[in-house]
Amino acid sequence: MSRLQEKLKKVIVPEILSRHPERNPMETPVLKKIVISMGLGEALKDKNALQEHSDELSLISGQKPVVTRSKKAISNFKLRENQPVGLMVTLRGKRMFDFLDRFCNISSPRIRDFRGFTPKGDGRGNFNFGLNDQQIFPEVNLDKVKRTQGMNITIVTTAKTDADCVELLTLLGFPFK
Repeated sequence: MSRLQEKLKKVIVPEILSRHPERNPMETPVLKKIVISMGLGEALKDKNALQEHSDELSLISGQKPVVTRSKKAISNFKLRENQPVGLMVTLRGKRMFDFLDRFCNISSPRIRDFRGFTPKGDGRGNFNFGLNDQQIFPEVNLDKVKRTQGMNITIVTTAKTDADCVELLTLLGFPFK
């Protein structure tokens, strides 16, 4: 069991229950999954870009990413049907907690001019944010990076409201403003 998962069970869930005594213990919000995705629109003009970014994303997440493909052709974007357009990884269980722990404590302080994320969810109890650069992660070898590539990270929780999601992530140590 990871350090953050143990903290969630032993410290955070009782803390949430003490703040909201009217709740059933099964109603306390927990993390379900973390989805990391990269859109590779401009990078696909280079033949090796897909493999390079796939290797970087597998180093960051700890598992192999899935290649997402276009559903239909769009001539204005020079896009053909079934052409690779991005990469995606879904983390659950121990890998999810390990990634969140590393991101909160090691990677987010490395973001340039970082003051914290805005505590605003998507309205359904999930939290989305984007990163401009994959080089904030210490797993990525800076000598092998040819171009900077951003990514979107979605933290999916069982919370029903944004306030519950932000409260859970704050107790987990997520860097909010």
